[in-house]
Amino acid sequence: MERKNAWKSYTKTDEKKIEELCNGYKDYLFNGKTEREGTEYVINKAKAAGYISLDEAISKKKKLKAGDKIYAVCMNKTVALFNIGKKPLEEGMNILGAHLDSPRLDVKQNPLYENKDLCYLDTHYYGGIKKYQWVTLPLAIHGVVVKADGTKVNIVIGEDDDDPVFCVSDILIHLAQEQMVKKANVVVEGENLDLLIASRPIKISKKDKDSEKKSEKELVKQNVLQILKSKYDIAEEDFISAELEIVPAGKPRDMGIDKSMIIAYGQDDKVCAYTSLIAQLSVEKPERTSCTLLVDKEEIGSVGATGMQSKFFENSVAEILELAGYNSGLALRRCLASSFMLSSDVSAGYDPLYASCFEAKNAAFLGKGMVFNKFTGSRGKSGSNDANAEYIGKIRGILEKNKVYYQTAELGKVDLGGGGTIAYILSLYGMEVIDCGVAVLNMHAPWEITSKADIYETEKGYEVFLKECM
Repeated sequence: MERKNAWKSYTKTDEKKIEELCNGYKDYLFNGKTEREGTEYVINKAKAAGYISLDEAISKKKKLKAGDKIYAVCMNKTVALFNIGKKPLEEGMNILGAHLDSPRLDVKQNPLYENKDLCYLDTHYYGGIKKYQWVTLPLAIHGVVVKADGTKVNIVIGEDDDDPVFCVSDILIHLAQEQMVKKANVVVEGENLDLLIASRPIKISKKDKDSEKKSEKELVKQNVLQILKSKYDIAEEDFISAELEIVPAGKPRDMGIDKSMIIAYGQDDKVCAYTSLIAQLSVEKPERTSCTLLVDKEEIGSVGATGMQSKFFENSVAEILELAGYNSGLALRRCLASSFMLSSDVSAGYDPLYASCFEAKNAAFLGKGMVFNKFTGSRGKSGSNDANAEYIGKIRGILEKNKVYYQTAELGKVDLGGGGTIAYILSLYGMEVIDCGVAVLNMHAPWEITSKADIYETEKGYEVFLKECM
């Protein structure tokens, strides 16, 4: 059952569509590196396509009907889009669900310190990373600082050509004898992932010295604080109420001499978030209500108010049902239980350089289309959602009818590892769910690789799923 390479089938028209889709995707990757930025990007696209906020619909007591478009937001980090269909909501929705967060370094609440005339920000890594991959890279700072008076300051440093970048340093090879014999998981330790941000001391005038207005201690740190005050009007205490994320600096790039791939930060899971968004916006007047759900915190277990385990999605659907004229809790249960979902998340791409980690018959290959994982979890399918054969058959029929390239895979060899998605959480409502997304090389590394063909086929697959799954 070897799957065919999608590139072999493309016409010039297809190739043009691929480039148009992937150019938009690269723009999203650059402008949506964090979950806050991603949510803002999605909202702007939704508004341009005629969506209105759920809060506005509630305040105006809008009576929802087929063709109405609504978006709901949770704490600026999670967003859901609904395109109301012709069929009753009690008969269920077609749902795409991806996540907006990606592995990174987070700045601690008391982060700023100086050591031997070098100034650092102390960090705590987020999600599953190989810590040694995050040293000696140009890094950027993205996020928000909220001052005690409620003023919010948006921060992006390291993305413009004139911006400085930052770095986590590493020991030179000449002095790395002890480091090189350590296991990979401790060759760089978490407490050493501190961000080097400055080395220039502040100049203290004789007047300031005489008046004792400024100390001669920690002059580099004083200079940093002066810059922060001058440029952003923030003080050291404001780090307490800040969310600052350290991510790789720079734009996504075409990869390969044939430009067949994209290399970028955060493609897990932004590649599925973007293709889900485009599919959602492309569907007009669906039979069943189409929904795209883009959540936060998947990389750390889908916890918290903005993660999939929160009540945000359930509450949003309840509000939608109320506006559509359903007044019982039973309608909510029927709607969710009758829904179909593609848990839009990436899969491990087969890497010939690490062939021993994969079972090739059940691996995802770049260029062979969207990937279905019947189950995830680890070893004996622990912690997985295991999709039903009847549902897989239904999806196959839709994809084959529409000539969408697809493949099936597992996440590496049975006893070697594993992983999870949001699929099992949504399946608890009784809905049919399967994991489905794009194959990725270097998953969870600072720079990940995807195939443009797979991005194109996945968007096509998501779109026909929203239109035709009944």
